[in-house]
Amino acid sequence: MSDSTVQCWLVERTFDDRNLVTIVYATPDGSRYQQRERSSTSLQSGTPVTAATEIPEDELEPVSDEETRERYATEVERTADQYDPDDPI
Repeated sequence: MSDSTVQCWLVERTFDDRNLVTIVYATPDGSRYQQRERSSTSLQSGTPVTAATEIPEDELEPVSDEETRERYATEVERTADQYDPDDPI
């Protein structure tokens, strides 16, 4: 198990009809990601979603297709330009 972490940026947030929010953080190059699901209630009362977060390397999944990698990399750049890592968004 690795102790090293990678700073990942928020690239996607989707809401579904079951009151769940899917949050995706990706590495700056868009090659790896982590997807989390949280209830919209916990987002309102719990820890806020920040522009970036540190994620252990062994918890990141590879992005399987080039189009998604490019989209994630573009979103990381846009988010990083507009927000500091600890900014809630």
